[in-house]
Amino acid sequence: MASIDVRKVSILGKDSIHCGFHLIPYIVQTVLDTLPSSTYVLVTDTNVGNLHLPAFQAEFESRKTSTNARFLAYVIAPGETSKSREGKAEIEDFLLLNKCTRDTVILALGGGVIGDLVGFVAATFMRGVRFVQIPTTLLAMVDSSVGGKTAIDTPHGKNLIGAFWQPEYIFIDAAFLETLPAREFSNGMAEVIKTAAIWDEDEFAALESRAAEIFAAIQTPSVNFAGRAEATRSPAQQLLLSVIAGSIGVKAHIVTIDERETGLRNLVNFGHTIGHAIEAVLTPAMLHGECVSVGMILEAEVARQLGVLSQVAVGRLTRCLKAYNLPVSLSDPRIASLPAASSLSVSKLLDIMRIDKKNSGPQKKIVILSRIGATYEPKATVVADKVIAKTLSEAVKVVPGTPSKSPIRMATPGSKSISNRALLLAALGTGTCRLRNLLHSDDTQVMMNALVELQGAKFDWEDGGETLVVSGGAGALSVPRDGKEIYLGNAGTAARFLTTVCTLVQTQSPGQRTVITGNARMKQRPIGPLVDALRANGSSIEYLESQGCLPLSIAPAGLKGAHIQLAASVSSQYVSSILLCAPYAAEPVTLELTGGQVISQPYIDMTIAMMKTFGIDVVREKDAETGRLLDVYRIPKGAYKNPTEYNIESDASSATYPLAIAAITGTTCTITNIGSASLQGDARFAKEVLEPMGCKVVQTETETTVTGPPIGQLRALGLVDMEPMTDAFLTASVLAAVATQPALSERTLTDGSRPTTTRIIGIANQRVKECNRIKAMIDELAKFGVETSELDDGLEVYGKPITELRQGVSVHCYDDHRVAMAFSVLGSVIKDTIIEEKRCVEKTWPNWWDDLENKIGLEVEGVELSSLHDVASASRPIEEVSQASVVLIGMRGSGKTFIGELAARTLGWQFVDADAVFEDKHQIGVREFVQKNGWPAFRAAETEILRELLSQNGNGHVISLGGGIVETPAARELLKEYTKKGPVVHIVREIDEVISYLGEETARPAYGEPIIDVFKRRAPWFAECCSYEFVNYTGVLTASGSPVDNDSSTAPSLLSIRDEVSRFFNHITGQRPNHAPNLAKGKRSYFLCLTYPDVTPALPHVQEMTAGVDAIELRVDLLRSPQDFDKLGPYIPPSTYVSNQIAALRHTTNLPLIFTVRTVSQGGQFPDNAEKEAFELFLTAVRLGVEYIDIEISWSEKNIQDLLSRKGHSKIIASWHDWSGNMHWDGKPVEAKYRLAHAFGDIVKLVGKANGLEDNFALHNFVRRMQAAPDAKPIIAINMGVEGQMSRILNSTFSPVTHPLLPSKAAPGQLSFAQIQTALHLLGQLPAKRFYLFGTPIAHSMSPTLHNAAFEALGLPHKYELLETATVGEEIKAAITSPDFGGASVTIPFKRDIMPLLDALSPDAEAIGAVNTVIPQRREDGSLLLYGENTDWRGITQSIKRSLPQSILTPEAALIIGAGGTSRAAIYALWKLGVPTIYLFNRTRASAETLVDAFPEAKVKLVDELGAWPNSGPAPTVIISTVPASATSLDRFATDALYLPRTLFAAQTGGVVIDMAYKPAETPLLSLAENVGKHWRTVKGVEVLLEQGYHQFHLWTGRHCPKGVVSERVWKVYSLSA
Repeated sequence: MASIDVRKVSILGKDSIHCGFHLIPYIVQTVLDTLPSSTYVLVTDTNVGNLHLPAFQAEFESRKTSTNARFLAYVIAPGETSKSREGKAEIEDFLLLNKCTRDTVILALGGGVIGDLVGFVAATFMRGVRFVQIPTTLLAMVDSSVGGKTAIDTPHGKNLIGAFWQPEYIFIDAAFLETLPAREFSNGMAEVIKTAAIWDEDEFAALESRAAEIFAAIQTPSVNFAGRAEATRSPAQQLLLSVIAGSIGVKAHIVTIDERETGLRNLVNFGHTIGHAIEAVLTPAMLHGECVSVGMILEAEVARQLGVLSQVAVGRLTRCLKAYNLPVSLSDPRIASLPAASSLSVSKLLDIMRIDKKNSGPQKKIVILSRIGATYEPKATVVADKVIAKTLSEAVKVVPGTPSKSPIRMATPGSKSISNRALLLAALGTGTCRLRNLLHSDDTQVMMNALVELQGAKFDWEDGGETLVVSGGAGALSVPRDGKEIYLGNAGTAARFLTTVCTLVQTQSPGQRTVITGNARMKQRPIGPLVDALRANGSSIEYLESQGCLPLSIAPAGLKGAHIQLAASVSSQYVSSILLCAPYAAEPVTLELTGGQVISQPYIDMTIAMMKTFGIDVVREKDAETGRLLDVYRIPKGAYKNPTEYNIESDASSATYPLAIAAITGTTCTITNIGSASLQGDARFAKEVLEPMGCKVVQTETETTVTGPPIGQLRALGLVDMEPMTDAFLTASVLAAVATQPALSERTLTDGSRPTTTRIIGIANQRVKECNRIKAMIDELAKFGVETSELDDGLEVYGKPITELRQGVSVHCYDDHRVAMAFSVLGSVIKDTIIEEKRCVEKTWPNWWDDLENKIGLEVEGVELSSLHDVASASRPIEEVSQASVVLIGMRGSGKTFIGELAARTLGWQFVDADAVFEDKHQIGVREFVQKNGWPAFRAAETEILRELLSQNGNGHVISLGGGIVETPAARELLKEYTKKGPVVHIVREIDEVISYLGEETARPAYGEPIIDVFKRRAPWFAECCSYEFVNYTGVLTASGSPVDNDSSTAPSLLSIRDEVSRFFNHITGQRPNHAPNLAKGKRSYFLCLTYPDVTPALPHVQEMTAGVDAIELRVDLLRSPQDFDKLGPYIPPSTYVSNQIAALRHTTNLPLIFTVRTVSQGGQFPDNAEKEAFELFLTAVRLGVEYIDIEISWSEKNIQDLLSRKGHSKIIASWHDWSGNMHWDGKPVEAKYRLAHAFGDIVKLVGKANGLEDNFALHNFVRRMQAAPDAKPIIAINMGVEGQMSRILNSTFSPVTHPLLPSKAAPGQLSFAQIQTALHLLGQLPAKRFYLFGTPIAHSMSPTLHNAAFEALGLPHKYELLETATVGEEIKAAITSPDFGGASVTIPFKRDIMPLLDALSPDAEAIGAVNTVIPQRREDGSLLLYGENTDWRGITQSIKRSLPQSILTPEAALIIGAGGTSRAAIYALWKLGVPTIYLFNRTRASAETLVDAFPEAKVKLVDELGAWPNSGPAPTVIISTVPASATSLDRFATDALYLPRTLFAAQTGGVVIDMAYKPAETPLLSLAENVGKHWRTVKGVEVLLEQGYHQFHLWTGRHCPKGVVSERVWKVYSLSA
């Protein structure tokens, strides 16, 4: 054998770890020589087997010495799903089948899955056989293969079943890494970094500084087995092997000391406690090392929170992990974009962490770092849940109190401004510079990374990371390798500085350019003036997206220099950018600043002072006559000369926060390293802001001490110009909010302003920082009840006493560190102030929350947000309820006001009409305003109204806007921006109806152009600005387009517009999402598949077809517009047609819809090559508020992820259909499909094809196994075909069903709902139940007809019967406790007598004081609970809602005739409907008074005479009679009956009249209404009986009653007996 050099590492006293390159011959020879056996079995997976198995086979065959020795190979499916009980059994069966014995040697060739699985097989097969680890991934090499841990996964967690079983050898062949994907290499580097972080600082430093070299080692394939012998190894190979062997050596040493993980071995679990919990949620989308990487940072933050670890160490760890392309936070886009990421709640992660092998009982253990290379204890440390939760929480709460560390003495982190300048100066300079007190933050890290990408400097760390050693590149810069973009996040300073830096880059080859980009906010921040100046100077810079903003493409042509003009009124950073780079220009630079007042001159002065320290003198010109400084600077050519050391001042802006806490709490704080000699303008904050507010300030050259006045005694500032310290205005604003003492006399405002006014000016540039900070402060202070006014260059704040500020406020931080830290100051005195987005402070003070507790002495608690204020629209996935206001847009005449008022009513919110607000503000009508001032002035004023409404009414309102609001770009931008917070709903109505309406409307000005032209112009703008669409569907259209009258024969199921408004707006806001309740565990749910090309002809039958089901699937791919009926083949239905089809269904049923598009290859009619069009339709479904969207996982992941990011409250059914019949439910491929669907969907749907009955049992077992997992989701799993019908019967989640009225089945083998129920009964899965009516007399009751008709129609085996008894006695007790009791109706006289027999009552039944429905329920322990409900009031409510004229939003008044038991339900129904005035008439006044007393919250007024309303109140628009028909008369002179006068129906709007009497069919009251009442609609008692019966049936069965069949049967029986 040719020379092979290996590096051996000892473990457990044996040199059994052998490391090298191209080791296959060596591995085979060593195994054969030292592990003699009759059989060698190599187990691998298909991925690795394809690459390396032939080489092993060939080598074994050529080298085996014994003729009897066998070499067997077994290949399994790749991935975590193979690491299971089933996977282990398959390998064991293979070994037994091949008659393997105890001398067998098993070789595990592969990654961690193979090693863990095969190791466990070896540990248990024949009670233990020898095995060898041959890891092929870096992660397996450095982690899982070393130490003897073996395990498999279960549905309850990873690695929970296994054994310690040491391999005979571990062969580390680093050449395998050459075929490893880059992501997998990074995955393994997480474990390498972890090992160095806990054990060896020198090794960690090497990893920090040599990331590029280490990556290069695997990216350069070796030729001719180079590296096998040490002499042939390249430096990169030497480095790689050194890193791997070094990491393995540490773990081997620890394992040798603590093989069974009783203490020291815990250390290798650094990052794993939290990392494993994250992995449990995100697997398989995120890899083990990626999750551990995030876990390391979070656990390091736990150590920092405990005061054990410095921020320097956390920063180093973060930078090192990032250098290897590993995520370091849960907000990393690779994680945040995953659907499963929404499940990463603090409570869920803590719950998963309970099951951890390191824990001691309930106590959680975490490896705590004390510094890089060392741990706090030589084992994992017990950490309280509270501490972990605080680190994991996305928000925090400062507990008000007196800082316990007062008098405080502390330093703030290094200045961000100085740190960034020093980094750039040292990088451009010559020689080496040691930077001390450098800020360790996101911003400085971005700057360092960018300079490394530009190959402009080399960075190393000394003093445990406290000192950064910069080896300057003397201005030599290169275009980033491989065209890599430089990503700057939201780092504005870096973006502006680097724009000019990139012009200095030298050209290596033609066409190269440098691209700098950032996050979404950075792409909005201006950089235009700087780019204009550089372009004018000859630089080639292109905008790649929006004009004036990043991303930029910059040519490497050098900076010309000479005369440069720059507009400096937006940002001083533009000036500093050119100043810093000017010495490297081709010619000396004269920089002239134009455009008026220069912003933040102190920062320009800071730059010039620092340039002087680095050897370049900048001269600022003066006016020769006056000596006044001009805005002209002369910069000589030259190179910076790096000083040996440069000490960075503490950050003066950050210092304002602890000083402000001293001011607001009346305590003392000293900040070191910042004083009067500071370069920073914000150092003036103490003397110029805090001192005038009443604080005692002592400032030396290097220190600042502040002592606050007694709490509540701060002075207002009056007028303060903060132009020299603009960043500090946020701190001043929160102090001004509680400043109640008058300003000092020299600062007092003389314009009549309030004495508590603080007017801050000179801060206009703060509108273009990380956010619009002025607007942010105004909006967030308003939440506390603090009034403010916005100025052109600042704001006014009106101070209030601390006690008057609102508590419990949740502050949105706009991802701005200054906003978060400023409001933490206010939180120190205002109880329960929640600071959202706590991590945004990482930009400048990453450990602010820890320092607040550890150094200042205020307790800080973690808060898990229950709602996210910035994701309230359909633009991102949300599960939470949002209070964000709903904004309505649409053409005038589309119904915005009517819909809006209904929506506000159903949500319990306030309605705001923008036109009314406009007229109130301007004291003139809209029409008159336009006539007087013109359209442009009106549009500008209208936009300002919109801005005010969104600011002041941002929560709990429904805001209706004018039809032309979308005409101006400014208003459109406001609306588009608002969709990130709340819903913007476009109200859509047929244009013909809009034109008809506008022809009659006179309140608004005429358009001056055809309405259809206005509509066509605005339509795309409405679509652009809205996140949802509500179709105001005003009539049911047939396929031919002709309207159908709304009568019972043609449209018996037409729903009230109120029902659809309630469903839609409750759904999109998350108040009550319209999801199917039967998806809950233990219940069965079904959906009907509609297969019509046009659903409108079927609308009259929808209620009948959907009886019993929980949702309706609209097969969108089967829809076909009427004009295209004759077109054959695949088809794309127009989106407007699809919208109209959905609207038609919406006004026919309130069942949830499932929106499905199947392509031809997926078994549908949609074209296979039209993925873009399919996803446009899916987004249409989101906008229409469709509840479920079915997505095939075969679509491209990018499109699926995009849809998931926009889905709002729609739920995703992730589907996979296999039409081939080759998918086996007990195979690995179906598990892989399940995992993928599980990652994407809220519901998983897998459909196969049955070839025999046994396929259904395999499917059933598969579902049971998947459902046993802790993170199980609802699963639809069925087999197609006749043989698969059993699977449809047994499937419990959303089983697709058909109906005889449908033109065709959606899939072969589909059954109807009734067929499935019959089959379930025959299989013993649906036992027959007995239902009763209790009461007397009940012989002629319609209830048996009603319920038995429903049971029969749905195929349910139950029976409803009468149980008439004289009292509530033993017969009833026996019935309700019988095992087959299904439920009971209760009528007079037992509605109150039944109550003592029940275990619980609904709130409705308690309020009414009567029960008419008994429901048997099961407690968690399986025992019986009898629950009493009242559905009488629901029958009344539904009858009113269905019949009330559309013109009546809420009835002003209602009348109840009678004071019996039914009247109680009537009063309750009217009160729940919000009727403000309820009249009650009863001939016996005492009975009526008893009812009034029973409902004190309802405004019930007694009426002495029908037709005469108390205090001339409004006439009723709802009338309910609860007395027998025989007790009423139309004869004025009748003596034995109540006279019903015509004046009952005086209301001009009409209304609804309900007579609860069953007989006769035409009662005197109903007859009078039909003859006298204009626009009055009548409801018979039997109709109310039906409505309450439908609800009763649903309560008992969980099924929607088949209303059409039931009502037809009941009316037929009723007509025969009436």
